[in-house]
Amino acid sequence: MNLPTGSPVSRRSLLQTFSLAAGSAGLASVLRMQALAAPSPAGRRQKSVIMIHLLGGPSHIDMYDMKPESPAEYRGEFLPTRTNVSGMELCELMPQQAEIADKLAIVRGIRFCGAHDVYELVSGYRERPVVTGKVGSTPRPAFGSVISRLVGEQVRSIPPYASLGDLRLLNGYDEVETPAYLGSSCAPFRIDGPGKENLTLNGITPERLQDRRTMLRDLDLARRGVDAALESVAAVDHFRAQALEILTSTRTRDAFDISQEPEAIRQAYGGYDDFLLARRLVEAGVPVVTLPARFPVKVDGANDPGGWDTHAWNFKLLREKLPRYDHAVAALINDLSQRGLLEETAVVVWGEFGRQPKVGNVTPDGRGHWPSAGFALLAGGGMNTGQIVGATDRLGEKSIGHPFKPADVLATLYRVMGISLSQTLNDHSGRPRYVQEEGEPIRELF
Repeated sequence: MNLPTGSPVSRRSLLQTFSLAAGSAGLASVLRMQALAAPSPAGRRQKSVIMIHLLGGPSHIDMYDMKPESPAEYRGEFLPTRTNVSGMELCELMPQQAEIADKLAIVRGIRFCGAHDVYELVSGYRERPVVTGKVGSTPRPAFGSVISRLVGEQVRSIPPYASLGDLRLLNGYDEVETPAYLGSSCAPFRIDGPGKENLTLNGITPERLQDRRTMLRDLDLARRGVDAALESVAAVDHFRAQALEILTSTRTRDAFDISQEPEAIRQAYGGYDDFLLARRLVEAGVPVVTLPARFPVKVDGANDPGGWDTHAWNFKLLREKLPRYDHAVAALINDLSQRGLLEETAVVVWGEFGRQPKVGNVTPDGRGHWPSAGFALLAGGGMNTGQIVGATDRLGEKSIGHPFKPADVLATLYRVMGISLSQTLNDHSGRPRYVQEEGEPIRELF
């Protein structure tokens, strides 16, 4: 089930959204479009991807690509710490990830286009949507939309692509998580807005569901004379039944109801319910889940909204944010592993670029944008972990050896999902387009 991008769904509005879909042809129409677009099931167990975005640009040199031997104006205030993998070091403020480094793969030296949004990370293409101040269509579909098109019909009673928050850095930016030429049937099911932390489907009672069944039965009785001659009635009924299945499914309801989690599990996530909800969704069978990872903090009496754009007070902000971030990521990886889901679920954490290695920007301890070098943290999905792939020079300023790009990371995720980059999808004009025209899977991860 997909809703048009840009339609936030809070706890209060979720029921109304489902009700409107059930009372009209909208949801059934979406399901029909997905079925027409999707290939036949391949008979394999469906894998999933959780994509975590650090909006604003996380500091590679202070997190996963530290340079302790570089001059003080480069290495900054933090020290590296050893991990459970020999020769693999992380920032000292991330001890929980250090304990599970064997489950992590760090890709260093990624070159980004430099645009201050995640369009390149979502689509794999460097071209950026025009900043118009209005939500608009982007020229390339998001990764999740492609997956939705290709495997959506295999997913029953659950959305194939869920977005747990707006991935725009600023409200004036165009939407990036759009289906583009794949059409609205492949848009993400958006869950954000006030009350998301208490999101459940408990407003849908058995009585109200019975009312909807009765309504559908009455519509059938009134319609039979008109539809008798239509050969497509059976197909219409199939998709209406599928829409009702989504509405009535305990699988859907349970996936969104984090109150069902034992208190010990919720405490293990430390209140970072987006990460917990992401796990619940992939456990229920959602193929793609995306979320922005914001960690609001207070520094010197000022409230920071939680992003990663540390032009000012880089070290003060990261000293507060990194332990929170470390806890959330480690909790997710550990939980997936303990439930036997990690092998079937790829996790990627990244932002739109790295940070300026030489300290000093808006404030003396700030770091500016740095697209010449950044990182991606990967885990699960059957990938080879417990390793570092790629490298930067001694100052962390540029990649050395084979430089990676975001398209390579997405190509890696497509391979995890069992999808060939040479597979084609038709655009609005009927012209076939490759799933992704740039990038190749990172061979060291397989």
